[in-house]
Amino acid sequence: MQIRDLPYADPGDPDVRSGPRFLFWLGRNQLAGQLKALSWGLLHQLAIAGLPLAVGVTVQAVIDRSGGRLALSGGLIVVLGVLIAVGDTMLHRTAVTNWITAAARVQQLLARKTAELGSALTRRVAAGEVVAVSTGDVEKIGWFVEAISRFASAAAALVLICVGLVLYLPSLGVLVAIAVPVLALAVLPLLPRATRRADFQREKAGRATELASDTVAGLRVLRGIGGEELFLGRYRHASQEVRKAAVRSARMWSLISAIQVLLPGVLLISLVWYGAALARDGKIDVGQLVTVYSAATLMLFPLRHFEEIAMAYSFSRPSAQRAVRVLSLHRSARTATIDGTAPSGDLYDPATGLMAPQGLFTAVVCGDPDEAGRLAERLGGHAQTEETDEGDGAAATAPSVLLGGVPLDELPLDSARAAVLVQDKDPVLLSGTLRELLDVPSSGQVAAEDALEAAQCGDVLDALAQASLDTDGDPMRTRITERGRSLSGGQRQRLALARSLVTDPEALVLDEPTSAVDSHTEARVAAGIKRLRQGRTTVAFASSPLLLDLADRVVLIHGGTVVAVGSHRELLGAEPHYRAVVTRETDDEAAASAAPEGIAGIEAINAIEEIEERA
Repeated sequence: MQIRDLPYADPGDPDVRSGPRFLFWLGRNQLAGQLKALSWGLLHQLAIAGLPLAVGVTVQAVIDRSGGRLALSGGLIVVLGVLIAVGDTMLHRTAVTNWITAAARVQQLLARKTAELGSALTRRVAAGEVVAVSTGDVEKIGWFVEAISRFASAAAALVLICVGLVLYLPSLGVLVAIAVPVLALAVLPLLPRATRRADFQREKAGRATELASDTVAGLRVLRGIGGEELFLGRYRHASQEVRKAAVRSARMWSLISAIQVLLPGVLLISLVWYGAALARDGKIDVGQLVTVYSAATLMLFPLRHFEEIAMAYSFSRPSAQRAVRVLSLHRSARTATIDGTAPSGDLYDPATGLMAPQGLFTAVVCGDPDEAGRLAERLGGHAQTEETDEGDGAAATAPSVLLGGVPLDELPLDSARAAVLVQDKDPVLLSGTLRELLDVPSSGQVAAEDALEAAQCGDVLDALAQASLDTDGDPMRTRITERGRSLSGGQRQRLALARSLVTDPEALVLDEPTSAVDSHTEARVAAGIKRLRQGRTTVAFASSPLLLDLADRVVLIHGGTVVAVGSHRELLGAEPHYRAVVTRETDDEAAASAAPEGIAGIEAINAIEEIEERA
C-alpha cells in the first residue's frame, strides 16, 4: 500500500477485544510493508556491521604495508557506504509509509464508526476522548507500527553480528555475544513502572483535553454567567497535574536512557582492556582488535531500537485501548438481517407506545428534555441498553423502533439512515460554504432554496451576503466558520433545519427545532416545516404552543410512556400535565386554572391565533 493509494477502499474489520490485539491486527494488515521495511533495514544494519571489518583490514594493511589489501579495503568501504545510504533512505521511506498508512487506516475506522453512531457517539464517549483518539492517539499507534520493522531488522542484525564475531575472533566475540543480551534486556524490569507512569500522564492529559473541549464548546454560556475564571482555574489545575505527571514519567525514561548509556560504556571499556592485553601478548592482531571494537561500538546503534520499541509500545498500548473503546461501540446490539431499500409506513416505538402515522406531522411533548433526547435517538435506530431490575449489572436492549413494521436495528446502516433522519437539539454545522453545507445525500425532491425559505433563513442569507467580500455577494458561496461560530444560535439552528429538510427522508425527527428563535419566526418556521413536509412523516419534539398548534396530532409522554394523544387544543383543555408543560404553569397556577371548560387553555389558543395573524 502506497501513500498515493490512500484512502483504503475498505479499512477492514478490526480486532477490538483489547488494545494489544488491535495493534497485532494492525501490524498483520501492514505485513507487506513491514517485510519491505525489514529487508531494507537488514541491508542498512548489515552494511554498517561490515564497516568494522573493512576498517580492521585497512588498519592491518597499513601495518603490513600491503597496497593491494589497502586498495581492496578502500573499495569495500565505498561499496558499504553506498549500501548504507541506499538502505537508510529506503528504510526511512518504507517505515514512514507504514506509519502513515497505519494511521490512515485507524482514522478511516474511526470516521466509519463516527458516521455509524452519529450523535450517539458523544453520548457514550466523552467528546475530549474522541478528539484525543482521532489526533494524538492515531500518531502513537502509527509510531508503534512503524517502529516494528526497524526493531526487527536491528534484532536480526545483532544476532548475525554476534555470530560473525564469535566465528571471526572467539576470544573477544564470546564476550560481546554474552554482553549484548544483557544490554538489551537490562531495562526490562523498569518498563512496567515507566509504562504505569506514562499511562497516568496520558490519563491526566485526556481529562485536561476533555475539560478544554467542554470549556471551548460552552464559552458563550460561560461568558454569560461570568464563569470564565472558574473554568480557567480548573483547567490551570488540570494542566499542572499533567505537567507533574509528565515530569515523573520523564524521570523514569531518563533513567532507562542513562542505563543504556552506562552499560555499553562498561562493555567498551572491558573490551578495550581485555583486547589490549591479548594484543600485547600477541594472541590477536591490532587489526582484529580494531574490528571487534568497531563492531561493538556500532552495535550500540541497533541497541537503541530496543528502547524505541519499548517506548513505542508503552505509548501506543493505552492509545490503542482508547481506540478500541470507540471502535467497539455499535449502533445497536443487533446485526443487520434485512436487505433491500428503505421501508415506508408508520413510525412506531414499542418501548413508549409512540406512533407517528405515515404522512402526518406529529408533535411530541415530554416534560423531561433528556427523555426527549433519548427517545429521538431511539427513533433514529440507535437502540439503548439499560440495566435490569435485578441490579446484577446485566443489560437489556430496548425493543427496536419499527418503520412500516420493519425493525430499524435490523436494517443496513445506509438504509436506516435513508429512512429516518434525526436532528438533535444541538446540531453541528461543518465549516465550508453554504452550498457545501446543503450538498448532502437527499431524495432530490426538495431544492435548497425551498428548504432555506421554509426554515426562514432570509436574514441569514442577507448576513452571509454582506459578510462575503470575494463572492460577489452570493451567500451560497460564503464560507461558514467551524460549527457556525460566526452565526447566532437561532441562525445556526435554522441552517441546520434547512439541511435536514433538503435530505427529505421518509421520516424526519426534529428535537426542539425552534428553541433558539423568537415567537414570530417560530410560527413561520413551523408553518414552513408543515408545508414542505406535506405527505411525509415528521416528528417534532417541542413544547412551544406555536408549533404544537400546527401539528396534525400531538402525543404526550410522561414517565416513559404515551399517556395522551390528540390535537393541541384538546390536550390543552383536558390534560393538566400537558398544560403545565406547555404553558410553564406552577402547581398552584395549575390548580387555580383547572376548570371544566379549560378557560386558561382557551385564552392561550386565542393568544396563539393573534400571533399567527400578525405573523
